[in-house]
Amino acid sequence: MGKRGPKPKIIVNTKWSANLAYALGLLATDGCLIKEGSWIDLTSKDKEQLENFNKCLGVNIKIGIKNRGSDNRAWRVQMKNIIFYDFLVSLGFTPRKSMTIEKIIIPDKYFFDFLRGCLDGDGYTFSYWDPRWRSSFMIYTGFVSASKAFLLWLREEIGNRLEIQGHLTSTKKKNIYYQLKYAKYDSLKLLKRIYLHKNSIYLKRKKLKIDKALATIGWSI
Repeated sequence: MGKRGPKPKIIVNTKWSANLAYALGLLATDGCLIKEGSWIDLTSKDKEQLENFNKCLGVNIKIGIKNRGSDNRAWRVQMKNIIFYDFLVSLGFTPRKSMTIEKIIIPDKYFFDFLRGCLDGDGYTFSYWDPRWRSSFMIYTGFVSASKAFLLWLREEIGNRLEIQGHLTSTKKKNIYYQLKYAKYDSLKLLKRIYLHKNSIYLKRKKLKIDKALATIGWSI
């Protein structure tokens, strides 16, 4: 068997942990694998997201700027690492994965850490409330993907653990994409589990939005 070249300069610890699972959630949503050269790319509008990614993997990859138009600047990290690339492929990640990603192999213990990464990647929450009626408060938690199979897998995994069933819809703008959405008490149940451990790594902007929404009616997670 021929040699595959020199060992990568960046060493990623692939021993399972909550931080590794969270980083994989970010890659499953905002990341990209490039087969030519075994590159791993993560792009986000939130610089904190990439700082968290580096922290979770125990690396210090340079965070650069990716310009996508005059008002559409994003941040990006890239690394060339065949060992980590092969590890990701073994879990179910695919090159150019946005439409091809399906099931990802995640230990049960770390599934909700992975899901927190997915929420911070291409997930969202929104809420509304008419103060005249306390019961009118609604909060939604959703995940977005171009891969229907990926969201079906997420829905099954979440349902098996929390006994809740999200609603899957599709929207076609320039390209078709899918949304997996949970409402009110199912949403709250899901968020409580995602943010169960107070010392977990998460995107502060999204967590603060959730906390402020729930505080309007005296709820918290």
